[in-house]
Amino acid sequence: MSTGENEQALRKIIDMTRWMAIFVLLLHYYYQCYSTFQGWGLTWPFSDSILGNITRTGLFSNFHKSKLIALGLLVVSLFGARGKKSEKLTYKTALHYIIPGFTLYFLSCFILQLYWGKTMVSVLYMAITGIGFILVLTGGTLLSRIIKDALKDDIFNEENETFPQEERLLENEFSINLPAQYQLKKKKRMSWINIINPFRALLVLGTPGAGKSYFVIRHVITQHIAKGFSMFVYDFKFPDLSIIVYNHWLKNKDKYKGKSECYFINFDDLTRSHRCNPLDPLGMTDITDAAESARTILLGLNREWIKKQGDFFVESPINFLTAIIWFLRKYQDGEFCTLPHVLEFMQLEYDQLFTVLRLEQEVEVLINPFINAFLNGAVEQLEGQIASAKVAMARLSSPQLYYVLSGNDFTLDINNPEAPKLVCMGNNPQKVQIYGAVLSLYVNRLVKLVNQKEKLKSSLIFDEFPTIYLNGIDSLIATARSNKVSTCLGIQDLSQLRKDYGREQADVIMGIVGNIVSGQVTGDTAKLLSDRVGRIMQDRQSLSINRNDTSISKSKQLEAAVPASKISALSSGEFVGMVADNPEEKIHLKAFHNEIQNDHAALAAEEKAYQSIPIIRKIDNQMVQRNYNQIREEVQEIVNAEIQRMMNDPELERLVVRK
Repeated sequence: MSTGENEQALRKIIDMTRWMAIFVLLLHYYYQCYSTFQGWGLTWPFSDSILGNITRTGLFSNFHKSKLIALGLLVVSLFGARGKKSEKLTYKTALHYIIPGFTLYFLSCFILQLYWGKTMVSVLYMAITGIGFILVLTGGTLLSRIIKDALKDDIFNEENETFPQEERLLENEFSINLPAQYQLKKKKRMSWINIINPFRALLVLGTPGAGKSYFVIRHVITQHIAKGFSMFVYDFKFPDLSIIVYNHWLKNKDKYKGKSECYFINFDDLTRSHRCNPLDPLGMTDITDAAESARTILLGLNREWIKKQGDFFVESPINFLTAIIWFLRKYQDGEFCTLPHVLEFMQLEYDQLFTVLRLEQEVEVLINPFINAFLNGAVEQLEGQIASAKVAMARLSSPQLYYVLSGNDFTLDINNPEAPKLVCMGNNPQKVQIYGAVLSLYVNRLVKLVNQKEKLKSSLIFDEFPTIYLNGIDSLIATARSNKVSTCLGIQDLSQLRKDYGREQADVIMGIVGNIVSGQVTGDTAKLLSDRVGRIMQDRQSLSINRNDTSISKSKQLEAAVPASKISALSSGEFVGMVADNPEEKIHLKAFHNEIQNDHAALAAEEKAYQSIPIIRKIDNQMVQRNYNQIREEVQEIVNAEIQRMMNDPELERLVVRK
């Protein structure tokens, strides 16, 4: 009724067509078995004359012609069949009737070749042909009752959740391009993940084994080196990434205009480590640089303090350490401004330490509260303010660290156009708390120097980013774009970032990155990614069964393109995410869900041919120990010399702090 069709008239036409099929089949019997019907006395002159007229039409010019016409009429009648649908019926069930039916219907002609007597042969022929006809009719009727469920075989809704992705290769002088393969409905298609603006930051997520380094980060390194980027790489599992950097730098030295160099910081194997002073006085222009360095090193050693910034017992140790750093920066133009000297200064007796620090007017305001507490006998308060810093910093007191931190093989201005550098700093998962704090100081000083105008394009790559503390990472991402600083952060999960940086900072980082490439993640991270990728129009189907009828309703609805459950079940090498574009280079298909294509054989052959990181210098334990002892002696000499000078100068003698 909804279509304006007369349903009863349609049924009558279908019935009439079916009766016509039966009538043609009966005529076929009458013509082919005429002698049998004649023997039964079932022939009449009138019917014979009609049969003669029909014969002249050519209906019986071929044995199978009438049978085919009868079968054709039957098939036409079946097109309009409307039986009650059943979810239990399948095409296999219907074919169990149709195939035997066709076989009996057409092969029954061989019965007529038998010599069993005309009557028996005719009866057997008509019976078998009739059975075949009925089986075809039954099977065809069952076909009309089968529920055509297009989504029935797509149990996990995989085909329905596919969407078009970027298949063009979009390259520029800064881009990172990853070849991939994705599924669109039932077809596999090739695509590209085009990160054409890496300066809007790249966040690479994935649980251990998801393929962050192998499928994404290594390509960021190789492609940026090939395009002449200066580079900093935080290599959590040294030398996994560092050896890639070194070998690709050897191949691409000619891409750099200035004389490029590759440097390594490694606290475990000093023979393959350069030396670098993160508190280089040339990079510290005012006391705020000292304050930022102090905050970085202490928050790196005490990660819980990150969430308590502003508290009295957090800010007091930071001010104390700031005073020492800035004093050494000003003393003899920073000759002794290194982290090892700072560590040794902190271990001095309070009266000696405060006396020397009072020589520098700029730090007096920072140390006055400590001096007053000392002079007033508030030792417990003083210990509460300073001891936490001294205890934490004491963990860094080792000859190996002192050796690396007290040298000056290179500076941290990696994107100096005249002397571009590639710097790899290695951590050790077994010593992550100690090494991570020192490396955090390196990174903060490096970022301060890199994020400046009129410098070379640079790439900062952090594997396992939460294992170090980078103060102001959100500001770096927000402002470094104009200075051509690309930032790549590798993390396992948003919960890991929240644990180490606090919820607010982690959510800010997640919110402001422009490019996200994520492997398998779970929980809130998967939900946030699913929301970020967005929704697509998907088919929906519902089945309604009642006593009289069975019906299917189809609709379209906006649903998540990549549900959180699917992100939680990604295989290694499978990634979802979103890329950012430029005003002059628009990408309409920014979202992706694909499998990055690595040439495993070629990569294995390349790695086999890699050169190992070279030995920088030959070092023995005696050299390292001598350096350690020398630093301690220098600090004591500074204190003794300055106190002696103050005692001999009436104007300075008043600054001497006495118990």
